[in-house]
Amino acid sequence: MTTPPPSATPPPSATAPPPVPPRRSAPRPPAAPRAGTRPAPWVRTRLRAAPLGTLLAAALAFVAVLFAAALPRAQDRGADQALRSFLTDSGSTRTSLQATAPAPGTGQSAEALDRTLKSLLAQTGNTFHVDTDRVVHGTRTVKRQPLLNPELSRPHGIPPMMSLLYIQQARDHMKLVEGHWPDDTPRSAGAAGATEAAAYEPPLQVAISQQAARTIGARVGSVLRSAPLVDGTPSVEVVGLYSVPDETEDFWVDLDCLPRACKTFAGDSYLWEADALIGAGDLERMDLWGHDAEDFWRLPVDVGRLRADRLDATKKEIASYVAGPTAARLAFETRREGLRTTSWLPELFEQAHERRQAAAPLALIGPAGVGGVAFVVLCLAGALAADRRDAELRLLLARGGSRSAIVGRLLREGAVTVLPAAAAATALAVLLLPTPRLAPAVLSAAAVALLALLTFPVRAAVLLTPPRPAGRWRRPVAELLVLAATAAAVLEVRRRGVAPAGSDPDPLLVASPLLLALCGALLLARVQPVVTGWFARLAGRRSGLVGFLGLARAARGTGARGAGRSGPSVLPMVAVLLAITTGGFGATVLQSVESNRLGVARLTVGGDASISAFGKGNLPDGLAKAAGELPGVRTSVPLWVDHDSSLVGTVRRSSQVNLIVVDPAAYAELSRVLDCGRFDPALLATGGGEPADAPVPALFTSGVARLGGSGTFTVQPGNGGEVRVRGAAVIDCTPAVPAADAATVVLPAGRATALIGGSDRPNRWIGLGPVDGDRLRALVRSALPAESASPSAPGSASPSAPGSASPTPTTPVAGRAPAPGTPPDDEAYPVRTSADAVAALGADPLQRSAERLFWASVAGAAGFALLAVLLTLMRTVPERAALLARLRTMGLRRRQGVALILAETLPQTLAAALGGALVAAAAVALLGPAMDLSTLVGASVPTGVRLTAAPVLTLALGLAALVAAAVLVEAATSGRRQITTELRAGDQR
Repeated sequence: MTTPPPSATPPPSATAPPPVPPRRSAPRPPAAPRAGTRPAPWVRTRLRAAPLGTLLAAALAFVAVLFAAALPRAQDRGADQALRSFLTDSGSTRTSLQATAPAPGTGQSAEALDRTLKSLLAQTGNTFHVDTDRVVHGTRTVKRQPLLNPELSRPHGIPPMMSLLYIQQARDHMKLVEGHWPDDTPRSAGAAGATEAAAYEPPLQVAISQQAARTIGARVGSVLRSAPLVDGTPSVEVVGLYSVPDETEDFWVDLDCLPRACKTFAGDSYLWEADALIGAGDLERMDLWGHDAEDFWRLPVDVGRLRADRLDATKKEIASYVAGPTAARLAFETRREGLRTTSWLPELFEQAHERRQAAAPLALIGPAGVGGVAFVVLCLAGALAADRRDAELRLLLARGGSRSAIVGRLLREGAVTVLPAAAAATALAVLLLPTPRLAPAVLSAAAVALLALLTFPVRAAVLLTPPRPAGRWRRPVAELLVLAATAAAVLEVRRRGVAPAGSDPDPLLVASPLLLALCGALLLARVQPVVTGWFARLAGRRSGLVGFLGLARAARGTGARGAGRSGPSVLPMVAVLLAITTGGFGATVLQSVESNRLGVARLTVGGDASISAFGKGNLPDGLAKAAGELPGVRTSVPLWVDHDSSLVGTVRRSSQVNLIVVDPAAYAELSRVLDCGRFDPALLATGGGEPADAPVPALFTSGVARLGGSGTFTVQPGNGGEVRVRGAAVIDCTPAVPAADAATVVLPAGRATALIGGSDRPNRWIGLGPVDGDRLRALVRSALPAESASPSAPGSASPSAPGSASPTPTTPVAGRAPAPGTPPDDEAYPVRTSADAVAALGADPLQRSAERLFWASVAGAAGFALLAVLLTLMRTVPERAALLARLRTMGLRRRQGVALILAETLPQTLAAALGGALVAAAAVALLGPAMDLSTLVGASVPTGVRLTAAPVLTLALGLAALVAAAVLVEAATSGRRQITTELRAGDQR
């Protein structure tokens, strides 16, 4: 029998009765899983279900941990660089250990010096190291002896003086140009049984520098004799001459008379001092030259290996080396009871510590701000993630899962995402910012990684906790606690300062701007919904839906359905306000630093640019006028200054004062701009009807007022003559001589120039405005007479020589060496600008490091604040898309949809920007008077920070514009796709 094909089977209606519906039966129990099968891992399944969210969580953890690990290492690098730069600028002498000991009576040799050096070096290498390549050690005679040879140079009839030195490293820094080096082999002092006087023969072999030999009149083969002592004095024989290739090497510090002869003044006379090198062969007889010698060891500390975090330990170890257990142990090991070690390093370390403390507030405020904003963002990310997965978590709880099991699964899920990103970020920070100390970066990174790991599980545990009766007192109590902590911090700052003297900055005091920002955010969180609701009601009375609906949603808050929101989320507002407050406060501090630097620089220069005549010369004719015509010069002030004038008529009868003759109007403008001794130029006006012998009106500084006397005085300029003056006003400062205790008299040009000879030709010029220093120097060079640019015949007088009585300018001569204190030809008229002075004040690495770290922290805080706004915006995308889809079906245009998103998002951002600016201003007003900016400025300035609106408004408006742009871009790019999806799928909520 053949089975028919399916196509041949008759339909049921033709061949069989209608089918009977199957009976409902009890559900069968689920089949038992096959042996060997396992359910899919939860973590893998969950991460695969939301790959984009996983990547974003990993990226957020990576960035946060990277900042947390990088900031401590950047601080360490900046502190180390500042410490090393400060010590390097202090000089090799101040950063060295200077050990000395009396030379032994017998057994003196180069080997004995080396053994002591080895013992000295053995006690170093723990917290500080000695640069062995720059060690200098040897023996020297303590007193210089006069050289009595009649053929030697004797200025003023005083013979030259000489001391002897043996320096083991000397020949590496010299070049022999004639003769030979002194012999290193010990030489016999005479046959056995010889008399004691034979110990002084043969002469000691020495080598002196070629320049010193030329100066004192010695040559190779000269036998130099000294004054005989009680038991005789050996003579020295010059066997070699050497030259020094580089006298600026640290090797020559404190050895000034070895490369060249030194000129030493004795009253109005001077004499030459020249030191000479002996060989190791004459060390035993070296103490016979003056009968007193000492061994010395200069041990330069390797400042490039010092660390700021170990500064206290280094200071204690060096103190022990100088006068402590280490010093006692060295004296015992070397068998030199007279071994003494001195060093400036403990004092320098104390100064470096004080400098670091003074710069710490700015260096810590920025990291504290970015840390606070990052904390808010991580909490916000955890809260939004828990809000997004609220239904899933509640379903797991309803199906029998325990809260601990759910939290454990979330912890494992977060560990897979956060821990690899945190490890990679920490490794990257360590690689990019190498520094010896690793613990702070690792601890900071671990804390942030733990926070990023726990925020979501902790928030989920709170959501899954059975609801309890709401306590209305909790939020007010928390806000009162924050307010009390803020008030305590502000009061302590006003009382002690941000960085109390002699101690490290208090974390509570450094966090005071953050506490103020938090108080402002809590206040703004209560006020902003109410104010936005008022604006929504006002918009509701007008035609149009977009404004009212956007403001109403901004006042009510948005989020997942069932979240129970009664207002907008506070965390994005807190993030933006923290970023603006800390950034605005720090930017105001930096603005005050720059303003103080400019003020100090202007007072140092006298204005924005100045030209001065060296000594008592005057400026070349026409130079002041030409300088005033340069581009950028707004005010030109030529003046004549005399520092050797006398004021007769005071209580002391005669007192030395500074005399200034200047145009009153231009000088009044200069004083006004520099805020230094403002006065009315009319006070110095002289009427045409006054008699010729009438006193000239004058401005007196407070230094003159302290000299006493009243009525009229007589001023006697240094170049002769006298002028009767009367005090028109007393000023506390004057730009040409800004010293606080300087006694200065300012006279108006006109009558004063007619009475004081030579005052009609200025010896100084001061200008205000953005003057180009290079152009001004070129102008000065072009104004010099032609003979100053080329060698002149010897015998021409230099105008710049001190003591020149002639006010007429002459030109420095290029054909001979200038007199002591005379500048080179191109500096006969020194040019200084305030821009150069500002650059010099701001060249300290400590300042630059603090500023760089602050601005990097501000950028990070702004980025995290923007991320907080975007996270909130992205969380509300589904609900907003559903709303826009419904409104689109009712005729809402695309442009109106974008306007609705902006109206919903921007009120909170603008409120945070405005609140941040106000809180930053309040922080400056409350905390600014307690901040000492002297270290950051580079000079001593009054304590306090000036409140300026520009930096605060720039940061606030800049961050608000950045957030608005991000919101606009998000609305324009993602809105269309979300709305299309909603229109196709319908409302599934």
